[in-house]
Parts: sequence; structure tokens; C-alpha cells
Amino acid sequence: MIGYDRVVPRWAKLGPWALVIGTALFCGRHAWAHHSFASTYSLETVTIEGRVVEFLFRNPHSVVLVETPGEKRQTITWAAEWGTAGQLSRQGIEKDTLQPGDRVIISGNPSRNSADHRLRMGDITRPSDGWKWKSSF
Repeated sequence: MIGYDRVVPRWAKLGPWALVIGTALFCGRHAWAHHSFASTYSLETVTIEGRVVEFLFRNPHSVVLVETPGEKRQTITWAAEWGTAGQLSRQGIEKDTLQPGDRVIISGNPSRNSADHRLRMGDITRPSDGWKWKSSF
């Protein structure tokens, strides 16, 4: 016969609580680490056109660096922030999808600080072969 009336030691009752508290702390750390785009990017939309300097296929956000012609004949390098490597990979985008020198047209939400030359990518087109990607946001 199994004794259900057996007394459980006090330390054995702490195990489940330690697991609950540990899980809450671990998950809370990850939730805190993610940020809102609203604090960084404006709601307006801009379009840039230029040549890819580098495609950084990485986490937490991939980035496409694009050189565009600026005023007074200088070049401006824009950083177009994209999704994570995992998100993009599930959409068929890999580290070699964009190459330095590719001409691209990118639309997105610019940084609230215009001197940053950053934007949150909304869509990208490579006119040479018609390749396109559009965000779902």
C-alpha cells in the first residue's frame, strides 16, 4: 500500500517554487531585452536608392548598408534594419541574397534622428532581376 499520508520534507516543497521563480526570471530577462521600434523610428516613409555596401545577416537584426548619392556630391551610407537571420531565412533570404554592388531601392521608416541615416526596412527591390521583398508590418 502506498502511503499518501506521508509527510513531505520542507526542502522538497521548495523545488517547484524554485523552478517557477527561475523560469519567471529567465523569461522576464528576454522580454525586457526586446525593444519597440516606435521609440527609434518615425511613422513616415522614405525611399532610398543606391548600391549595397554590405549585408549583415545576423541577430538580433540584419542590416543592409547602402551608399546613396547625397547633396554636394558626397555619398551617404544608410543602415536599413531588417529582421533576424532566422526570420529572413524562413522567407527564403540567405546571407548571399544581397551582394556588394547590387543596386537596390528600399522604402521604410526613417530614424527619428535624421543624422543617423537609419531606417526600418518596409520593402526592398533589386531592379536588375526584379527580386522583391515586402514586410508584413
